[in-house]
Amino acid sequence: MSRTVYVNGEYVPEEDATVSIFDRAFLFGDGIYEVTSVLGGKLIDFEAHVQRLDRSLGEISMDWPCTPEELLEVHRELVRLNNVVEGGVYMQVTRGSADREFPFPAETPTTLVAFTQARPLLDNPRVKTGIRVVSMPDIRWQRRDIKSTALLAQVLGKERAVSENAYEGWMVEDGYVTEGTSSSAYIIKDGKVVTRPLSNSILPGVTRRTLLHLMQECDVELDERLFTIEEAYAADEAFITSASTFVLSIVDIDGRKIGDGTPGPLARRLREIYLEEALKAAV
Repeated sequence: MSRTVYVNGEYVPEEDATVSIFDRAFLFGDGIYEVTSVLGGKLIDFEAHVQRLDRSLGEISMDWPCTPEELLEVHRELVRLNNVVEGGVYMQVTRGSADREFPFPAETPTTLVAFTQARPLLDNPRVKTGIRVVSMPDIRWQRRDIKSTALLAQVLGKERAVSENAYEGWMVEDGYVTEGTSSSAYIIKDGKVVTRPLSNSILPGVTRRTLLHLMQECDVELDERLFTIEEAYAADEAFITSASTFVLSIVDIDGRKIGDGTPGPLARRLREIYLEEALKAAV
């Protein structure tokens, strides 16, 4: 059955959805996106996604396409129309359609599109097995804090990881891990969680934000600092977070076994804590 998607104020069958070939996201990657998970038919961390969207739009001087309240209604309606119980909602805002010129076009309405993806998130076999990660050079631009649709470097990194039979790639710059191609990166040593502090070098992950707050409430020790790939090899545990994986343990980095090669106890507990609280706050 065809999905119903949203394009500039209209809910239409996916096969009828169109955007101009002159849309600046298509021509320049001039757009912002967010992905919100759905569990039990409800949106997870939606307010935090809205806040990050607002920041990203502001950083590139792009107008909001609607109000936050209207955006929430779009998400809820797509979940309802497509009967999504578990999965996600992808949304994208672009600077709109105009003839191809690099400067911002004057008085061009933004484009807003959104669609759902139904897929299992909680019953993920990788929760029990853990995942493999491979490291690679970080070749991205220097405003990684903006959730831009220009994702070619991440696509290439993810493809390399998959080609090496890994689930995720960890990008490394000047010897230090920045983040995953589509996730935030963490190691655990002596009971302490280590993750890189926020800056222009990494995306401010929504799941990261929620998890770090919950860790503080649960007295889990946190060290926000740079860490090297060599430190990661020697970690007791390692894990990633993202909107679609929540908290997922790493058991192998570059062919080196992490800990005893099985998902570690603290990472497993953090996943439980996150999901428990996220479901309570879901909208």
